[in-house]
Amino acid sequence: MKSVSLSKPRPSGSLVLDIFIKVFLVVMAALVLLPLLFMVSAAFMPAIEIVRMPYRWIASRIEWSNFYKAVAGNDGNFVFIRNVMNSLIVSVTVSSFTVLLSAITGYGLAKFRFKGRNIVFMCIMMTMMIPFETIMVPLYMVVLNLGLQNTYRGLIVPFLMNAFGVFMMRQYLQTFPGDMLDAARIDGCTEPGIFTKMVLVNSGPALASLAILTFRQQWDNLMWPLMVAQEKRLKTIPTYIVSFAEEKFADEGAMMAVAFMASIPVIVLFITLSKYFVGGSTVYSAGKE
Repeated sequence: MKSVSLSKPRPSGSLVLDIFIKVFLVVMAALVLLPLLFMVSAAFMPAIEIVRMPYRWIASRIEWSNFYKAVAGNDGNFVFIRNVMNSLIVSVTVSSFTVLLSAITGYGLAKFRFKGRNIVFMCIMMTMMIPFETIMVPLYMVVLNLGLQNTYRGLIVPFLMNAFGVFMMRQYLQTFPGDMLDAARIDGCTEPGIFTKMVLVNSGPALASLAILTFRQQWDNLMWPLMVAQEKRLKTIPTYIVSFAEEKFADEGAMMAVAFMASIPVIVLFITLSKYFVGGSTVYSAGKE
């Protein structure tokens, strides 16, 4: 006896819509990946082939000297390694403090009831509406008057906290079960113990997402290091890449090579924390207490 399938055929309109959505997503993914593919391809090309039109995606020969020039720099002083370390120090420090301070603030706004809580949260949110360009010059004057120019503190301190991190952690922690926190208090656990042993341990997706976003933002930060770090020993990777474009005869191959190497730490970080980053999408869901 043959089994009879009870599934109904899908409407043709729904099938067409699914195909359209998939094609659209593939096209968008291709547009996003195209600049990255160009960067990787051009990093191994002779400079003359990079500017030749129509562009050849496969190099006639692999130009390994691009990477030597990228590391050596325009003046051959090999400051690239120092600039990479500067970017790592700034990005890791800012990411660590942002994650910790945002988690503490978000936890307080999400799970503690006090007078003016919503007003405090709205004031924090209002700062997100202010473009960085409008406060860049006043912030630079503060750093200059405090004697923080050409120091790591000048590169790090202004970015240790941001409103987006507070918003992100608050939204995530609103979904954290309040009954678990009350049970821990009844058992005699202190508030710092609850935060470190329960809240932080169970907030991996949100913490990883915020860490990746903050690290990438600081790794790509150009304007602020360009203003604060005047000495070569304190410059970061974005300012190092700009130095190639400042030359009268720019070496496009070396420029693409240094851009390719500069993107590796961010890619490695994303791959390492990707499963937490995907799970962190729940931070935008409105939690109920």
